[in-house]
Amino acid sequence: MDKVKDLKTKVLKAQQESDIASLYVLEQKAHEVFDEDTIAGFYASILDLALEKLTDTLESHRKMDMSEVQDFATVRALYEYAMEHYSAGEPKDASALFEVLSGLTNDKNFAKALKFHWIASAAKMSLDDFMSKIADIDMTQTKGTFYISAFTKEAQNVLDNV
Repeated sequence: MDKVKDLKTKVLKAQQESDIASLYVLEQKAHEVFDEDTIAGFYASILDLALEKLTDTLESHRKMDMSEVQDFATVRALYEYAMEHYSAGEPKDASALFEVLSGLTNDKNFAKALKFHWIASAAKMSLDDFMSKIADIDMTQTKGTFYISAFTKEAQNVLDNV
């Protein structure tokens, strides 16, 4: 079977099952096989599913469980969406998303990290300044988290003065 057709079948099955985690597993293959437009559609599908799950979670008044694979994948997709807004120079939209995400999960470390994102974006700090003055990228990479989870020693002081 043709690689593209086979991958499209797997992606469609994951979409039909609202399986964001499986879509992330297929992500690397998608980059190898699909053209740019299809990749954009792939990520739009992940985002659509994540937004549906966000709505369901908020309506059911529950917290997402980061040890549950679908909740984890949903939170990852929503975080990436918020960072896209931040990167695109839309700190107000990013801030609103970070605020929601900071209270969405049962993971205290994630919630604490997202508060740094939220405060910085709400103060209209540029993403470049956030990355250079607030985020500790090396430590985040060491921790292996999908989100910026480590911050400079001066982070709190910088945020207190924005």
